Amino acid sequence: MNRLTSRLPAIVEQHQQEILGEWIKLQLESGAWRGGRLQESQLRDESQRFLALVSSTIRNGVQFDTRNAQWTEVREFLSDLSRSRATQGFSPSQVASFVFSLKQPLFSSLRTALIGEPEVLVDSLWEVSQLLDALGLYTTEVYQQAREAVISRQQEELIELSTPVVELWPGILALPLIGTLDSERTQVVMETLLQRLVATGSSIAVIDITGVPTVDTLVAQHLLKTVSAAQLMGADCIISGIRPQIAQTIVHLGIDLSAVATKASLSDAFALALKRRGLTVTSGANAGTARG
Repeated sequence: MNRLTSRLPAIVEQHQQEILGEWIKLQLESGAWRGGRLQESQLRDESQRFLALVSSTIRNGVQFDTRNAQWTEVREFLSDLSRSRATQGFSPSQVASFVFSLKQPLFSSLRTALIGEPEVLVDSLWEVSQLLDALGLYTTEVYQQAREAVISRQQEELIELSTPVVELWPGILALPLIGTLDSERTQVVMETLLQRLVATGSSIAVIDITGVPTVDTLVAQHLLKTVSAAQLMGADCIISGIRPQIAQTIVHLGIDLSAVATKASLSDAFALALKRRGLTVTSGANAGTARG
């Protein structure tokens, strides 16, 4: 059955209200709409708008390729719906079921209208399956893209949160690192550290790797890049958190950190930083103060 002889447009337009009522009832009974923060009134409104768009789109004939320009408005509606539901906590199957659940009401209307025309009924049922399958899969594609965008943004935010630069003392910054250093994170670390060096006018940066589980050749290269970038800004760097296991690994790998001051703990690195600033820590009544 081609787009000129299809009976689907006339049947959908004629039975639109009955189809809509049954469709909304099915969705409410299934409970899938409760998967996120969707109100019943919103579900009814979205269902009505979608069915009206489909009816309007096929009124003058059906192009069964939903990538065709004829379906632009329908795709735009489903794109907005999929992105919205992705952020509301719906699963991909719950989003796709919005479209797939329309099959049963449409099948019922087709059976009623074409009860005496079995061949036309079979063709029409196939048409509906083609259309709704394609549109349902489209919602899944958009949903996946939306979720990937959310995950990517969250990863960027986590990277930023995991690279805090703390001012230990005027002129002395500390950058505690937690987790593995890769190329992307190293870039963020460098940018964050350099920005804080400029903003505070600090001359010493302590990079603490106590929270870095392992140091291999690649991690060491990333550390050295960060140190080099800071040195180009006129800042001295001290690497702290060199545990015995990490020290052995660095020796076995033949990694040269001789150009960088290293300390076992952050407190040792801080003491060295104060010394380089010409400050000393006193004890007793004046404990916790530094003097020049």
